[in-house]
Amino acid sequence: MAAQFQFVMHSGPNTGRIYPLEASEIIIGRDASNLIAINDAEVSRKHAKLTQQNSTFVIQDLGSTNGTFINGQRITTPQELKPGDTVTFGENIVLMYETSFDPNATVISSAQALKTVAPVQKPVPTPAPAQAPVPAPVKPPSTAPVEVFTSQAPAGPVSKAPTPAKKKFPIWLIILIVLIIIVCACVGSLFIIDRLSLWCKVIPWLVPLLGGTCP
Repeated sequence: MAAQFQFVMHSGPNTGRIYPLEASEIIIGRDASNLIAINDAEVSRKHAKLTQQNSTFVIQDLGSTNGTFINGQRITTPQELKPGDTVTFGENIVLMYETSFDPNATVISSAQALKTVAPVQKPVPTPAPAQAPVPAPVKPPSTAPVEVFTSQAPAGPVSKAPTPAKKKFPIWLIILIVLIIIVCACVGSLFIIDRLSLWCKVIPWLVPLLGGTCP
């Protein structure tokens, strides 16, 4: 018996391909052993399951990573399909659920699908509140000691240190030294001059004082 319903891929790796729904239970996923195998990274190995009930099919997500959507709404429980519904896996795999007994049904429903495919709703990120500008930290006044440069030339003339006065020998010391020299000369001459005759004639009183004797 010919299938009454079919999937037509409108977006994905095999755009335009028709998948007849000919079994009462159909697994859809990336695994090649599935009745409907879709080789795409957004499709899980066992993504969703179709179960025939009465005169239509019910679709159920099998815990896929990227989710199953009907007309843009993600499903969490089994949902009954109606002709014209769009089934989306992830964000880019879009299948159209159609009846297949009318030869023109695919063309008509496909044209309608292009107008009525609802985009997958994504949560709109809440803009972060604008932060008030943080004032730049005010640096405290520096407490470092100020260096005073004293390399400038002084305003007035610089006084020189007084030169220490030269020490002068006292007069009495000079006289004493002269007398000592004279005495030493006289004593020496007593041993040089024979018999002290000259001394006895010149200064006889000095000879005894120097330890000599006059004849």
